[in-house]
Amino acid sequence: MTSYSCHIKQAFGSVGGYIAASREVVTYLKRTCACHLLACSLSPVCARQAIAALRMIRGDDGTTRGAQKLQRIKDNANAFRAGLKQLGYQTLGDLDSPVIPALLFQPAKIPAFSRACLARKLAVVVVGSPATPLLKSRVRFCISAAHEWEDLAAALRVLDDVGSEVMVKYRPSQGVPRGSWSEFLHRLGSRFLD
Repeated sequence: MTSYSCHIKQAFGSVGGYIAASREVVTYLKRTCACHLLACSLSPVCARQAIAALRMIRGDDGTTRGAQKLQRIKDNANAFRAGLKQLGYQTLGDLDSPVIPALLFQPAKIPAFSRACLARKLAVVVVGSPATPLLKSRVRFCISAAHEWEDLAAALRVLDDVGSEVMVKYRPSQGVPRGSWSEFLHRLGSRFLD
């Protein structure tokens, strides 16, 4: 049985999601899934926003803006992932994905990591059990096409300090790269553009 699902809020900056499957599976889910039975339907405004995003990505607006945004988000995500690895974080997920989980492992480190980041004016999303296996607690970074290299560099500087303080760098750190984080990200970004 093949089925596909998508969270519209992460993919298109809206809310909601969908599941595409056989008629039998969709009918079963409609009759038994509490989310379908008890939740509100997707609002027309949110549906329209997702449609507009898809049209921009396809180039229906007559521009290359959608393609440029997709390339920018890939470049940002790949550079940020490389920066986390450079610092010694253990990351999960696929190359090009704008959602980058970094493992914290120990449940007790979840609030410590979150508070240490917030104290340095960096808001992060931490996830633990039961959403993850008990010893696979993580912080999840959501990278955007709107992030500038300087934004990502500032976040990496904070994460370097917090990772050392909370002791969540589980790989050997290669240290802060030569020059500034901004220069490092620019070098990485140009590598991904080739």
